Amino acid sequence: MATLGMHRDFLLEFAALEKSVQRRVFETFEKFTVATHAGTHLEKLTHQRDPRIRTIRITDFWRGVVLKAERGDGYLLLKVLPHDKANDWAGKHRASVNAATQGVEIRNDVALERATESLRTRASDEPRRLFADRSDKVLRSLGIDEEILPIIRLLPDEAHLEALHRVLPEQQFDVLIGLASGMEPADIDREIVQAYARAAAPAGAAQSGDELVSAMARARGRVALVSGPEELLEILERPFDAWRIFLHPAQYRIAYRESYNGPARVTGGPGTGKTVVALHRTYHLARRLPPDAPDGSVLLTTYTKDLAAELERCLGLLVTDERIRAKVRVVTVDALANELLRRALGGAPLKIVFNQRAVLARWRRVADRLGVDFTDVFLDQEWRQVVLAQSIEGPEQYLKASRTGRGTTLGPLKRAQLWRAVAAFEEDLRQTGERTFLQVCAQAARTLDEQGYRPFRHVVIDEAQDLHPAQWRFLRAVVAPGPDDLFLAGDPHQRIYGNKVSLRSLGIQVVGRSSRLRINYRTTHEILSWSASLLTGERPDDMDGGEESLVGYHSTLHGAHPETHGHVDRSEEIRALVARIGEWTASGVRPEDIGVAARTAQLGRDIAQALDRAGTPAYVLGNAPSPGVRIGTMHRMKGLEFRCVAVVGVSDGVVPMQSAITPQETDPQQHQEDLNSELSLLFVACTRAREALHVSWHGTPSDFLAPVVRPRTPEPRRADALVR
Repeated sequence: MATLGMHRDFLLEFAALEKSVQRRVFETFEKFTVATHAGTHLEKLTHQRDPRIRTIRITDFWRGVVLKAERGDGYLLLKVLPHDKANDWAGKHRASVNAATQGVEIRNDVALERATESLRTRASDEPRRLFADRSDKVLRSLGIDEEILPIIRLLPDEAHLEALHRVLPEQQFDVLIGLASGMEPADIDREIVQAYARAAAPAGAAQSGDELVSAMARARGRVALVSGPEELLEILERPFDAWRIFLHPAQYRIAYRESYNGPARVTGGPGTGKTVVALHRTYHLARRLPPDAPDGSVLLTTYTKDLAAELERCLGLLVTDERIRAKVRVVTVDALANELLRRALGGAPLKIVFNQRAVLARWRRVADRLGVDFTDVFLDQEWRQVVLAQSIEGPEQYLKASRTGRGTTLGPLKRAQLWRAVAAFEEDLRQTGERTFLQVCAQAARTLDEQGYRPFRHVVIDEAQDLHPAQWRFLRAVVAPGPDDLFLAGDPHQRIYGNKVSLRSLGIQVVGRSSRLRINYRTTHEILSWSASLLTGERPDDMDGGEESLVGYHSTLHGAHPETHGHVDRSEEIRALVARIGEWTASGVRPEDIGVAARTAQLGRDIAQALDRAGTPAYVLGNAPSPGVRIGTMHRMKGLEFRCVAVVGVSDGVVPMQSAITPQETDPQQHQEDLNSELSLLFVACTRAREALHVSWHGTPSDFLAPVVRPRTPEPRRADALVR
């Protein structure tokens, strides 16, 4: 049987074809999977850079581009294009094998030659060289080949390197962008080069003697090998779900590692595939369970219902074997804690205090009753960030407790006064039979430890950065310590709830089992750069005593620059948004692929009404699911993604939300932490966009937009003119 590989670009182009053409594509390439094709169907061109690249007729108008092995029966599907474009592409491109990773690469020889010549003519005007401090030996060791070195030596800056992203071999571009952004060669070798090199070849490939088949197997993330017509059909029926098939080697290495000797963690910026890795890790753990393992032995969890629902949907796409799927339980942390504690207490429903305003009102009553000199916000934060975070149960413990991260110093007398308020607050809750969710998690953890009951064999946690220490103690308690007990996925840059966590203090040791993803597969370079500039150098803690950095973080996609628009008032902003959404839908974007993020729920509801009046369906997240544009608060948008996103109402006084900010005079350090959380929230909302980002405000724009909203100046000559 022929070995058939499918390049990622092929699948993405296939997804855009009409259904009738898609059927013809399947019929054409189905023959390759059962070895009934005829070599005469593959057409050579008269003038081309690589004689192994052929075209094949799909219809009178469409052609496939195929790379054929020089010997043996190996084929790689590269592109599906109109006839003339297919011939043009096939004539300019060439395949090669990366010297460091041994994976197959595709390069545009003609564009590289033109870019090299263009840079040479300007060499005297550009004395600076981007890679002047990197020797040829270092570059070669990272897989940069002799034909690429000359143009690399001419590059003056990162913008010119970015302009070559479509013509350089992808593995080499990943290496170069990492170097350009400050990564050390040793880190690049470990995180990129070795990740590719370790991608396992399928059984039998090594013995085939077919260089192309072996190289395809090592190009994981770009190439998927198809085992037969059923698998080909299954892939082509869901082309937009490419994440199921095309794991980057760095992702694959983390997700499908045979076993970790304890808790493991993966971090990375938005769009780097942390959730994808968590889903694949869940699948890997579930399918490795012994036959007698009960259903629900693997827990896949996160912190909101919307995120849990999305995880369940994606898990259903990834895991088609119902026996394996049944081994996984998807539920939020709080819902699971509620369920287990309720069961332990006899089954009666628990009275949960959901409303934060009600919590603050209770603190105000306690403070007034006791005459303590603290605000309701300060008391609540001290209770959550110190008392509950450290599981403090008495005044002696509190007197000795560390208050790192709390800006207001408290002497012994002040601590004694504050503990009186905490004790009164907790007693008030007991009298009414009420609990907060954090108390539920804390009590559930203690109950599980007392009973020695561990309901899961493995736990996978998505969006880990937003969990509170009480939630972490609960998760530590639901699974016995041991190999593959906990797998964490998160990004400290997206921490939106201000929870400070030290994993090691909670008995979760990830040292030596932590990995970082740096390549964004969702958001365009333009949206990513714009959004990252909002953070203005923020380096949050990594939950384990270090700092998290965006060094080396980059996107593989390019597109339009984000749009920013100011408006006189709220009504004008909403009208402009409705018009913009109309333009997106008119261009072929489904309403369900459009997201609208607002800081307040009321603005979201007003936008939904305006869209409804304009005849555009809309669905407000949190309501009963329905078709239409997805509208939600910035918090509810966490973990979701859309082709087009509008972030609205980014006005002074709204973003940051004043009620969410601790007054500076109350606690300067908490004031800054709150500002950072609000900034992360805006960053999260903007990075939900895959292709188009629209940001607007009315009145005065938020100070957070200062790095990106400036007076317009003439644009310099674009570096991408090199490859036109």
